[in-house]
Amino acid sequence: MKRSVINFLRKAFPFLTVIFLWRLNIPFWNPGGILVLIPVFYCTFIRPINWFMPFGLLFCFLLDYNLGAICYWTSIYLLCYALNGFQNFIDFTHRDFNSIDVFMLYIAIGLFFFEFAHINWTTFGRMVWTFVWLSTLYTPITQLINRVHNDR
Repeated sequence: MKRSVINFLRKAFPFLTVIFLWRLNIPFWNPGGILVLIPVFYCTFIRPINWFMPFGLLFCFLLDYNLGAICYWTSIYLLCYALNGFQNFIDFTHRDFNSIDVFMLYIAIGLFFFEFAHINWTTFGRMVWTFVWLSTLYTPITQLINRVHNDR
């Protein structure tokens, strides 16, 4: 019984991480729950988990709801998911550093277009801060998911 509960919690940990990061909505450190993009990106594209794509889609939609964006991150997520199907030459699952460079590109493109909604220096500074903060927290969060969700 104890072993089955531990196995369930290991399997559920990436899902619980997404829920926790979305609920941890702090204006400066996690505006709108944007840190949810780290486990959603990682568990969908880098280390795919069964049934995570619909869950990630739901939380991208909820992130858009919190940020007041109309299906912005949801659209980017679906576009990347579609492009991931054409992945013939580059294998993201076996890259160094949990493919942080791919994640940084994903976030940079998303924030670049998001910045055009209100062009001013404050918005630009906020986008730079968000990019640096997400890039910094990517490695610790993905390492934690790797250690807990150790099913391979």
